[in-house]
Amino acid sequence: MIRSLTRCFLPALALLCAAAPAVAQDDGIVRDALAVQAARTEHGKGIKDKHFYTRTWDLSDLPHYVPGPPLTGTLRLWGNDVLTRGRLLEYWTAAFRQWQPGLVLDFHLTSSAVAIPALVTGVADIGIGRHILFMEQLGFERTYGHDPLEIEAMNGAYDVLGWNPAWVIVLNRDNPLSRLTVQQLDGIFGAERNGGWVGTTWHPEFSRGPEANLRTWGQLGLTGPWRDRPIHVYSMPFQYGPSYMLDRLVLHGSDKWNETIRQYPQAVGPDGKFVVGAQVLVQEIGRDPAGIGWSSLNYLTPRTKAAAIAAGPGAPAIAPTLETVQDRSYYFSDTNYFYVDRTPGRPLDPKVAEFLRYVLSREGQAEVVRDGKLLPLPARTVAEQLAKLR
Repeated sequence: MIRSLTRCFLPALALLCAAAPAVAQDDGIVRDALAVQAARTEHGKGIKDKHFYTRTWDLSDLPHYVPGPPLTGTLRLWGNDVLTRGRLLEYWTAAFRQWQPGLVLDFHLTSSAVAIPALVTGVADIGIGRHILFMEQLGFERTYGHDPLEIEAMNGAYDVLGWNPAWVIVLNRDNPLSRLTVQQLDGIFGAERNGGWVGTTWHPEFSRGPEANLRTWGQLGLTGPWRDRPIHVYSMPFQYGPSYMLDRLVLHGSDKWNETIRQYPQAVGPDGKFVVGAQVLVQEIGRDPAGIGWSSLNYLTPRTKAAAIAAGPGAPAIAPTLETVQDRSYYFSDTNYFYVDRTPGRPLDPKVAEFLRYVLSREGQAEVVRDGKLLPLPARTVAEQLAKLR
């Protein structure tokens, strides 16, 4: 049935997309979806072989990969193209073949958006991408009666756009604040709510009233001319993974955002080049002393700065550095997830378990370092993920 629907739907979708003209606004910005995706692809070219970090990582506290019995067959991986835009897929495939020559790795890596659907429909053994979304998890639960097994396979990047970089809270350089708590961020970016989500379960204990809203800088302790100055909130679009991350980690999955928030999407400029909303909003904050936003480190300007983040009122405020992102002490460090179907109480498919053990080994993480874009996992995270495979 699924294949029949796909054969009927895809040709119609192709005709519809081909017939839809690019929509140019008065500002010269082209917002046609396919034009934006083409510009995004072009924007990412030229860095496949680039190594972004000058320091090396000591991986001696990670376990060596010890090959299991020889396996045969095909392991199907669908999802994020983060493995193919660099050389990591090539490195992993060549190294893993030396230990398991009978196991073929079949990759279909185009977007995180296809990872869970491919897993649900049975065409993938591993779905690779950002953190699972509500409807993806709901679809999996209703199909299989349990949740997918979530493996944190690699850290994101530090400041390499397109490789799940660490995300930062951006302030104007003139703002006296340099640190914020997660609770304060909830007050700034969020709004009153009657609960929130953990996975697909509603939790009313995450409710809060409007008195916790923070709408002026004086409510954050600033005085003088800052006291009554309204907070201007900037964000990437809510449909994008980074904003979903902020919603999950700060707003408890409630989707209740500050009513004045300004969103900055991707587009194509009048010159045909890719316009990155995350970069534009940082530039706006650089011109707006009252601005605060959510973006990537690599877009900071001399007129902006990244706030240190404290997980709670009494916790230390930790700034985003290469070291704090890699060891995950920085609150908004990102992750690349591998999802698999595992029935509770039953062992994993041996092919899946074998490859995951390799990825989580010293040898697998060394290839992450060799590619030079993502960051290797700390030892404690590796131990936690390996325990899930038992």
